[in-house]
Amino acid sequence: MTGMTIHARRPLLNRRLAEFGTTIFAEMSALALSTGSINLGQGFPDTDGPEEIREAAVRALRDGRGNQYPPGPGVPELRTAIAAHQKHRYGLSYDPDREVLVTAGATEAIAAALLALLEPGDEVIAFEPYYDSYAACIAMAGATRVPVTLRPQDGTRDGVADRRFRLDLDELRDAVTDNTRLLLINTPHNPTGTVLTREELTEIARLAVERDLLVVTDEVYEHLVFDGAEHLPLASFPGMRERTVTIGSAGKTFSFTGWKVGWVTSTPDLVTAVRSAKQFLTYVSSGPFQYAVAEALALPDSYFEDFRADMAAKRDLLAAGLADAGFEVYRPAGTYFITTDIRPLGESDGFAFCRALPEHAGVVAVPNAVFYDHREAGAPFVRFAFCKRTEVLEEAVKRLGAAW
Repeated sequence: MTGMTIHARRPLLNRRLAEFGTTIFAEMSALALSTGSINLGQGFPDTDGPEEIREAAVRALRDGRGNQYPPGPGVPELRTAIAAHQKHRYGLSYDPDREVLVTAGATEAIAAALLALLEPGDEVIAFEPYYDSYAACIAMAGATRVPVTLRPQDGTRDGVADRRFRLDLDELRDAVTDNTRLLLINTPHNPTGTVLTREELTEIARLAVERDLLVVTDEVYEHLVFDGAEHLPLASFPGMRERTVTIGSAGKTFSFTGWKVGWVTSTPDLVTAVRSAKQFLTYVSSGPFQYAVAEALALPDSYFEDFRADMAAKRDLLAAGLADAGFEVYRPAGTYFITTDIRPLGESDGFAFCRALPEHAGVVAVPNAVFYDHREAGAPFVRFAFCKRTEVLEEAVKRLGAAW
């Protein structure tokens, strides 16, 4: 039948997801295409990672490794490599058979962890601004998100003025109630570039132990820390290994974001809980790519050092260009992203600014307000990604400089 109208007794979309429409990334990427602009909105590289790792994936395909369903927890080679990585980097020992779970990227790891560990009535504390999937996954679990806002503060680093987004530990402590089930921690932090310090993590760990809270830590940018900042896994702090689900990812570290290979490390009980939810999401994924990522994690330390140095140089290039164009720049200590304040340009609405920027300057960025519950707190902030080729960043800087 044609022209038939279905009269639903309620909206088709689950009410828990009603507030989540099309992501800002889809809108901004479409604007980039329609205007021919340089897309610095979405955080994916515009070049592939190491050639030997790409060839490892090809070799796995040709050898028939992973072309059929891989084991539910992940292929043994990758689980062993993840455990070795955690031991080598951080001194954390995990049993690859019982304490490691491979997921379809970190996004599935986040979803599976929150769906497994939360129930209606639970409260989850997350730092605001937050990666957009956090809010959706908390909602799907029927839990309540409680944002603790990172705010820009003036400081110094090595005697130089240093304005960054920082955590108010008193505000975090005050946000915990009898209904708080879980802390959702992201460091290095997207989108602000904040890297939590040893002192901050010590206090977070003390709070989690004191209030008997579970913790999920998103550490996908662990290898992208700059200026002497140090990534410290929360699971390495006293009393935290037994209550922390640590999430990692190959995409950001090896520049193969389309492979969607992530992982969880935790105790057997917590991994079992997360796997119970994960098995009904994708079940398994990325078969041949798992073998390639196992080889990637075994790359020499020089790879990670060179990767970090290259990204630091790109950060510096874009940060300088943005400052020259008149933005106030919050120099990130980690991640792919630079957050800027547009008020020095006479602007205050990040949404309107980003929607006009492609026509005005031929560059796409993302308004940080989409990552806030308190939209007014994020209104003047705009995020740019620097995980692009140097010549692309140079052209973006040129366009931005000519626009103001």
